[in-house]
Amino acid sequence: MIDWFFDDYIQKLIISFTNPQKRVSIGYIGTAVLIALFWSVCLQGAKWRCGISNTIQKLFSRNILLSLSAKADYQIMLINHGFLLLAAPFLISKVAFTTYLFFLLHELFPSGSAFLSPLPILIVSILYTIFLFLLDDFSKYFTHSMMHRIPCLWSFHKVHHSAEVLTPITVYRTHPLEAIIFSFRGIFVQATSISLFVYLCGDKIDLISIYGVNIFLFLFNITGANLRHSHVQISYGKILEKLIISPAQHQIHHSINSSHHGRNFGAALAIWDLMFGTLFLSEKNMNLVFGLNKKLNPETHRLLNIYILPFKESMLSFAGLRLGSQLSKKKDIRNAV
Repeated sequence: MIDWFFDDYIQKLIISFTNPQKRVSIGYIGTAVLIALFWSVCLQGAKWRCGISNTIQKLFSRNILLSLSAKADYQIMLINHGFLLLAAPFLISKVAFTTYLFFLLHELFPSGSAFLSPLPILIVSILYTIFLFLLDDFSKYFTHSMMHRIPCLWSFHKVHHSAEVLTPITVYRTHPLEAIIFSFRGIFVQATSISLFVYLCGDKIDLISIYGVNIFLFLFNITGANLRHSHVQISYGKILEKLIISPAQHQIHHSINSSHHGRNFGAALAIWDLMFGTLFLSEKNMNLVFGLNKKLNPETHRLLNIYILPFKESMLSFAGLRLGSQLSKKKDIRNAV
């Protein structure tokens, strides 16, 4: 157990903050701070010192970093890290799923094998990189929207929305069940993309990447993705925000304002929200309050409530659906009679 703690748990926890493949790596957080400071100088003009001071306060205030909400974020991150390490061997293997899909494609469409193999390697790599990024981003949008719209899933996802202050670590404020769902989502995306392109193009596919990260995802991370979970409202303007989700747009997603509910589900791209009517553009100097409601409740951040209550609420919502279905059937029978 001690060996596992130091050799596996601690080492992989450190990697989470040093590996460019992780969004909260030190490099990405550093560029986010620089972007926030640059943004404040541009907005404040002659009062740039005041702008920098306000931005530093929004990023590093004790009221934010040492609040009950933020402390719960840190604890959830540490607990979930260990849970997912222990659960990983029981999750479906990406290699196994990729292999299954590859042979399934051969069985269903034998004549299509290596159909695109004549294409140059560079073209194949570009197509693969774009396809993987788009499928990954759309799957995040779809899964995220379902977490809001299906009551039993919302019971678990509301753990993330119970955060009353936002920091980069808030990205880890998720119930373990939601983390597993998103792990399966990632496995599905990777396996589908790899199997499809190997089937169509043979073994000459390669990812265009920087430090092992999809180049589009790397650019998204290094240009301030961590500011999405912060109190620095950076807007991209009405045109660009129809293409890319700005930090301010994701902060709107966390707002308790009823007009903001069910908006801005996108991860990197805003085009999915635009297509499905869930886009909400940011405005200047928005007064946003985060959490589930205006009433601050310390019980919201108790670990027992965070981990246990979602199961209870989920079962109640499921029981309510079953009861509603039974009552509907009885009503239909009476109407038929």
